[in-house]
Amino acid sequence: MPDRADAVRLLEEWVENEGLRKHMYAVEAAVRHYAKLRGEDENVWGLAGLLHDLDWEKHPDRHPMVAVERLRELGYPEEVVQAILAHRSDFTGVEPESELDKVLLACDELSGLVYAACLVRPTGVDDLKPKSVTKKLKDKTFAAGVSREEVQRGIELIGLDRAEHIQNVIDGLRSAAAELGIRGEDLGG
Repeated sequence: MPDRADAVRLLEEWVENEGLRKHMYAVEAAVRHYAKLRGEDENVWGLAGLLHDLDWEKHPDRHPMVAVERLRELGYPEEVVQAILAHRSDFTGVEPESELDKVLLACDELSGLVYAACLVRPTGVDDLKPKSVTKKLKDKTFAAGVSREEVQRGIELIGLDRAEHIQNVIDGLRSAAAELGIRGEDLGG
């Protein structure tokens, strides 16, 4: 089975946009955190988070089908492929069924919002609270590309209170804060 180093090489080969790379690393961190909380395989779950938008930049009209084909060729686990397909159920018709499917979908858009919230705070993720993220979530002009409907759908899918889910995503991003550049010291705070 390919490991994280293989996945990072693949990401670097396919994704040039630094913002998209950061998003993929953020989702990986959030999904890995959920794996840890739920006693699941952090490495497998992390691969789904890291590679979920692999073909978005080059094939947005066919996303995630091109990436899924390549991941299967490279021997990635079917549960990773399934989760990637399910995170775009509107396009693929593959509904989220497994816990990984649901967690990936729930972390995708919310990770983007949490990341953006970190960037506008002098202290970044260091002392970020769910209340601050909820406020940003309600402001439709903030991180306007984040689908509030998908955030809500994800919360419903995993069956947690919104604040608890937001805290879990914050905690996940904190674990990768140095790599993501979202600590207060990284932002001049």
